[in-house]
Parts: sequence; C-alpha cells; structure tokens
Amino acid sequence: MKNLFCTIACIAFFGTTQAQSEEKLIADALTHYIEGTSYRRPEQISKAFYKDAKLYLNNKNDELWVVPSSEYISWYEKGEQNKFSGRTGRILNIDRENDIAVAKVEILIPERELRLTDLFLMKKLEGSWVIMSKSASKRTFDKNNADHILFIVSNAHFYGNSKLNTGNSFSEIVNAYHTFQKAGYTIDFVSPEGGAIPLAYINTSDQLQKEYLYNNDFMAALENTKKPVQIDAKNYKAVYYVGGGSAMYGVPENKNIQEIAMEIYEQHNGIISSVCHGTAGIVNLKTKDGKYLVQGKRVNGYPDGYENPNKEYYKQFPFFIQKTIEKRGGTFKFSPRNTPHIEVDGNLITGQNHLSSEIVAQKIIEVLSSRDIK
Repeated sequence: MKNLFCTIACIAFFGTTQAQSEEKLIADALTHYIEGTSYRRPEQISKAFYKDAKLYLNNKNDELWVVPSSEYISWYEKGEQNKFSGRTGRILNIDRENDIAVAKVEILIPERELRLTDLFLMKKLEGSWVIMSKSASKRTFDKNNADHILFIVSNAHFYGNSKLNTGNSFSEIVNAYHTFQKAGYTIDFVSPEGGAIPLAYINTSDQLQKEYLYNNDFMAALENTKKPVQIDAKNYKAVYYVGGGSAMYGVPENKNIQEIAMEIYEQHNGIISSVCHGTAGIVNLKTKDGKYLVQGKRVNGYPDGYENPNKEYYKQFPFFIQKTIEKRGGTFKFSPRNTPHIEVDGNLITGQNHLSSEIVAQKIIEVLSSRDIK
C-alpha cells in the first residue's frame, strides 16, 4: 500500500510539473511576441509565429483585415531595431488542452493612448509552441489619468544562501489586489527578474484566497510579472511593496525598481506603500537631494523584536528593517502582535502585517480619491 501511495504521488507530481513546464513554454513563445514587438526585433517575433499563421485585425474603416504573419513581422523591420518603443505587454491568461492552447495578452501603447487585447490560438508543433492565429480588440485610455497601481514583488525562493524556502505573502497580495480592483484600479506586477514569483502563506480555507488561487487571469499575472525595463513610471499612481520573506532579497537593492518608485513619488505625486517585510523595499530609497526617504517620517513594518533570533531564517537576513529605518532617521511605530497597524506620513503609507494589507490599500484609495474630488 505504501509503494502504491508513493507511485500515485509521483505520477501526480510529474503531471503537475509537466503541466507547469508546458505553460512556461507557451509563456516563452508569447514573450517572444511581446518583447519582439516592444523592441522591434523581427527575428524574435518570428519565433512566436507559425510560418503560415494569420492575424485577423481591423483596418481603418473597421473592416476585417486578414494579415499573414510574414507581412506583420515585416512591419517591425522598419525603424530603429532593439530600441524600446514604449509598447508594453503582459500575459493575462493561458488555457491549455493537451497540444493546443488559447492565450490572452494585454498591450499598452501610452503614446497613442491605446489598450489592445490580443487573443491567440496556439499549437505545439515539433516540440515547440507557436501562434497559429491572432485576433485583437482595441480601446482608448487616458494616459494622463492613469489608474494603475504597481505591486512590487520578489523572485527570491530562499532565505539568503540557505535552502530554506520563502516566498511573497499570498494574503498580502490578494487582500490589497481585491481592494484595489473593487475600486476600479488596474494592478501590474513587477519583480527584479520578471516572470514567475514564489508564493508563501497560502491559506485555502480563506475564501478570498481560494477564489484568487483558482483565478486564471490573476495567477497568470503572478507567473508573468514584468521586468523593471517594461515599466513606465508615469502610468502609476502608487507602488505597493509586498511582504513575505522574499521581500528581504533582490528588491531592496534593485536600482531600477528604486528609480521607478521614486519617479512615481517625486515626479508624479504618487504614493509609496509597503506592508510587513515589504517595508524592506523602502529602506534604500533616496530623494533627489540624497536623503533617505524614511528620514523624519513615521514608518511601519514588521518589527525586529517580533522575529525569532534563534531561527536559521533570521540569521540569513541581510539587514534588519526596524534597525535600518531608525538608523536612517525614521521613526518606527508598531502595535502588539497580530493586530493591524498602519502609518500615514504624506505620500508614504506603511503597514505592519498581512492584517494591515487591506487597510493600506483602502488608505491609498482614500488619498487618491480625495485628490480627484478637489
């Protein structure tokens, strides 16, 4: 019986791993399309399409326009190659059945104030996933009144150099995401490396978490986070640094993410927010005059005193959040364990734990809404 159980478990594990591998290959093909069109790389675009693929588009008269993939690729041979065009994209959903798949991608072209939704029919041929056909729909948006929030997450799977698993707090993502979405905001995810991120503290007994865990579009967004180079800071009204052990690694020292956050904060009057260990992401942020962002401000996050210094994970921390903030001139305030707490100091909004994540999002919405009223 024990051997039978092990066999069943191995088959289940192999099936899950294989499915994840196939979806990654599909995502890779879609990434060729997204990056190839964003940087005018016809050779990369051609890797995404079957040689006889067709695109079903609309012409200027809003009539059906059937374009061979070869003609579509040729459009990107014009102009300067390998230069970012301002066109960004993200994978919204992948639905696979054996060797066929349907995928949805969102493309933003801010300069033309266009939001495109691309639908792809894909097939696995000779071991590779390719686009067989594409159709697209477009609508306009006002780039000067962007309603996007940027969630900053980490790619770190382990605590430092150890083999101790860690991840981004699923509850802190879900609670804030749901709050923003209900209020009409669009959420993008960025990580230092882009792509899939590790998740931690998933509670399937929590109804909201369970709902999002089985939401294909939401999980696809976590599997295909953007790279910093794909982010245009002026499109965002706030950043939200997600907690979890992963937040201590990769994000705090990433210069590109620091620049994005501070541009939103200083040039576009945006909000910087964090929750729990996500506050690690703000300790290195500096204003234009060279001062630390936290200097002279009230800040909240997970207190050093609530960590367990005898545990191996704690010994792997590259720095301590509370101690670093206080050293850099901030006032670290917190409440008893397992109670929500947030601090609001101008455009800096920080929370103590996962119980504070929804409240942080609500406060951001409140501040942004008050500006709209004025």
